[in-house]
Amino acid sequence: MGRLLKRLRSWEGLLLVILLVVLAYNILRVPNFLTITNQINLFQLGIEKAIVVLVMAFIIINGEIDLSVASMMGLAAAIVAVLYQNGTPMPLAILAALAVGAAFGLMNGYFVAKLGITSLAVTLAGYIGFRGLARMLVEDNSVGDFPEWFNRLGQQGLIGPVTLSILIYIVLAIVAALVLNRTGFGRTTYVVGNSAKVARFSGVSVERNKMILFTLSGFIAALAGVLYAARLGAVRSSTAEGFELDIITVVLLGGVSIFGGVGTMLGVLLSTYLVLNLRNGLVIAGVTGNTQTGIIGLLLILSVLLPNMAAAARSRLKRRSESAAATRAPTGAGSGAGTATG
Repeated sequence: MGRLLKRLRSWEGLLLVILLVVLAYNILRVPNFLTITNQINLFQLGIEKAIVVLVMAFIIINGEIDLSVASMMGLAAAIVAVLYQNGTPMPLAILAALAVGAAFGLMNGYFVAKLGITSLAVTLAGYIGFRGLARMLVEDNSVGDFPEWFNRLGQQGLIGPVTLSILIYIVLAIVAALVLNRTGFGRTTYVVGNSAKVARFSGVSVERNKMILFTLSGFIAALAGVLYAARLGAVRSSTAEGFELDIITVVLLGGVSIFGGVGTMLGVLLSTYLVLNLRNGLVIAGVTGNTQTGIIGLLLILSVLLPNMAAAARSRLKRRSESAAATRAPTGAGSGAGTATG
C-alpha cells in the first residue's frame, strides 16, 4: 500500500489523474469511446510519432536532444517513394531508407560524441538538411502508386484491426522498458545523462553510448517514416513536418528531464496515451489544427517548467528542514552535556 501511495504521488501518478480526466471527457462526448476498435484507431493516428518517442526518451535521458527525427521520417519516406518510382523493388527501397537513417544517425552521434559539438546544433543542422534532401528528391510532387501489399501494411490490420505499426510499437515499447530498467546499457544511459564527466571517470564509454543512441534514433525515425508512407499511400516533401514538437513534448511530459538523467518509460507511455487522447478530445471539441499545435506547445513549456519548479520547491523545503534541525541540534547537545555534568 505504501509503494502504491508513493507511486500515486509521483509524476506518473499526476499523469494518470490527468489521463483519467481526459478519458472521462472523451467518454462522455463520444459513444463507445473505449471500445477496442476505437482505441486502436486512436493509436493508429499517431503511431509513427509514438514509435519515435521511445528512442527520443533514451536520447533525452542521456542528456541530449534530436531535433532531426521528423525530417528523417520525411527523408526516409521520400527515398522509398523515389527509389520505387525509378524501378527499385520496394523491399530494397525500404532497406535503403533504413540504411540512410542509421548512417545519418551515426553521423549525428559522431559529431556529438567524438567531436564534442552540442546535439542541439548538430541535429538542428539535420533538421534543415534532411528536410532539404527530401525536397530535392520529391520537389513539389506527391509520389504514390505504391504496391498494394505495401499500402496494406500501413492501412489494414494484421491481427484483427491491429496494424503492423501498432505491433512494432508494442514490441519496441516492451524492449525499451526492459533495456532502460533492466540492463547495463540503460543504467549507463542514466549515468551519462546525470554527468558525462563522472561517467568517464567511472570507466563508462560515454562516446559509445551516445553513438549507439543517435544511430538508433536515425534508424527508428527512418522506420517510422516508411510506416507513415505506407499508411498515407503517398509521399510529399512536407511528410511528417512538425512532428518533432509532439515527440519531444510527449517525452518531457512523461517526466523525462530536459537536463538528462531522470525519467521512466512508464511515464513516457502514459504521456503518449494522454497526448493521443488530448488531441482526440480537442478534435471532439472542434478545436482547429493550429490551436491544437499551440496547446501542445504550451504543454511542452509546462512539461519543462513544472518538474523543475517542483524540484526547486523540494530543494527549498529540504534546506529549511536541515536548517531547522541544525538550529535545534546545539540546544539539545548543550542540554545533554549539562545533564551529564550534573
